[in-house]
Amino acid sequence: MEKHVECLELLAIGKDLPKDLATYAFRAMYTGEMPASCVGAFLMGLKTKGESAVEIAAGVTTALEEARIVGGLTGARIDTCGTGGDNTCSFNCSTAVALYLAALGHKVVKHGNRAVSSSCGSADAVESLGFTLVVEPELVAAELDKHNFVFLFAPNYHPAFKRIGPIRKELGVRSLFNLMGPLLNPARPTHQLLGVPTSRHVRLMGEVLALTGLSCGAVVHGAGGFDELTPFGPADVCWLRDGWIKSDRIDPADFGIPPHKPSDVVVSGRDEAVAVLREILAGKGNAAMRDMVALNLGCSLHLLEDGLSLKQGVDKARDAVASGIAARFFEDVLHA
Repeated sequence: MEKHVECLELLAIGKDLPKDLATYAFRAMYTGEMPASCVGAFLMGLKTKGESAVEIAAGVTTALEEARIVGGLTGARIDTCGTGGDNTCSFNCSTAVALYLAALGHKVVKHGNRAVSSSCGSADAVESLGFTLVVEPELVAAELDKHNFVFLFAPNYHPAFKRIGPIRKELGVRSLFNLMGPLLNPARPTHQLLGVPTSRHVRLMGEVLALTGLSCGAVVHGAGGFDELTPFGPADVCWLRDGWIKSDRIDPADFGIPPHKPSDVVVSGRDEAVAVLREILAGKGNAAMRDMVALNLGCSLHLLEDGLSLKQGVDKARDAVASGIAARFFEDVLHA
């Protein structure tokens, strides 16, 4: 029996694939050795069964074998992103967080794409602010040194996905690739704040991050069904540090953040999303959006800065957002 057929047989009876078989199947899919019909069946088999951490990790590690990996980077560097799929049409919170982190002196390697289901994708947002989207791997280190921030446009780094894209489009349903996207950063961040669309994905993706070698991170699912921390109520969290993981809850009320409504952070399209992002970076915008950025920024600072408690991180973040330091910082570096 061919190995990819063996994979399909196991998935058909609801069995998780062992690491070696999962690795084989994903590698065959990326290289084109697996027939297109089997690729569709394989993805649907995983979705129907429910993907395991080992299977997702195998998908990530084999995808990175085919990616244009960025070299020459040292020291701590973070990515802030969500898997999407929460259908909330919210503003670009994770992009605002990334830019504030850079303004505060941290190195940020933001991996993302244009909008698919959201009002404005991270690529659309940073392009509108004046950043370059197509940065070749050998130029990333210099760009990061210059700005503390570099945007890695996913299609430029994952050529193997061009082969799979049409099959995913024909399937027309979300698959594990939507979960894998934020884990495929070619700059291999040491730290990550990862948002997921449901509570059941929190622990699962924490396990995947541990299996794929991340040093320190947090997987979050926020109140209101968001793939970010939100000021609407408690969030489910999975902390990761040096291979161990811990489930937790974060309540914004513990940090003095008043409750807001999900409708307070909705934007209607790209133009509004970009306008709102500019306001937030300048310390303006509505209170719900500022508080949402502060929560996620504070969590990121807690991950990056040794000895900084989560409470201290959120306090520091609220001061940074109130000051509008990000707008001033990027006005200087983009026009230097």
